[in-house]
Amino acid sequence: MTDPSPPSAGAGAGLPRASSAKPRRAPGPRGPAPVPALIWATFFGSGYFPVAPGTAGTAAAIPVWYALSAAPRWTYLLATLAITLTGVAAAERAGRYYGVADSGHIVIDEVAGYLITMSFLPRTALAAITGFVLFRICDVFKPWPARVFDREPRWKNGAGVMLDDVFAGVWAFALTWGVVLLEQRFFGP
Repeated sequence: MTDPSPPSAGAGAGLPRASSAKPRRAPGPRGPAPVPALIWATFFGSGYFPVAPGTAGTAAAIPVWYALSAAPRWTYLLATLAITLTGVAAAERAGRYYGVADSGHIVIDEVAGYLITMSFLPRTALAAITGFVLFRICDVFKPWPARVFDREPRWKNGAGVMLDDVFAGVWAFALTWGVVLLEQRFFGP
């Protein structure tokens, strides 16, 4: 008995794939690319990493944190605020271009969230790694109110893209400080 299906069609051909990953781009023409917005929204291309682009974007933020953490606190806060606010505009334009408000390619929100997580933490490997891991956990599980900005239809825009990671960063900030304080208490000088 022969298979009646065309040779190129496998099981489930033509059906949408079920995936928990963020969609990257909706099909269809979007017009000319807003290049500056795409460069910033993807944080210089780290959002195009083929596996776990959000993790890649967070990893790309580590050198930014390290450089800014040597600056005065007001400089750190001002830079974090500037990255967040310009990220709203870039995420909005990139989302329109991709046809998906929170495309997996948009990782400027991870950069802002990681910088919020790492606010005023010591410049140590423990802090950097703990902040990275806890921010990624908070970004994936989206504790309240991050979940609201991620799931509510009215927040499917640049502000919502950034705010869910801002609040994930606030949660990760508190958790990372807890780990650092425990480490100082039990293993410090």
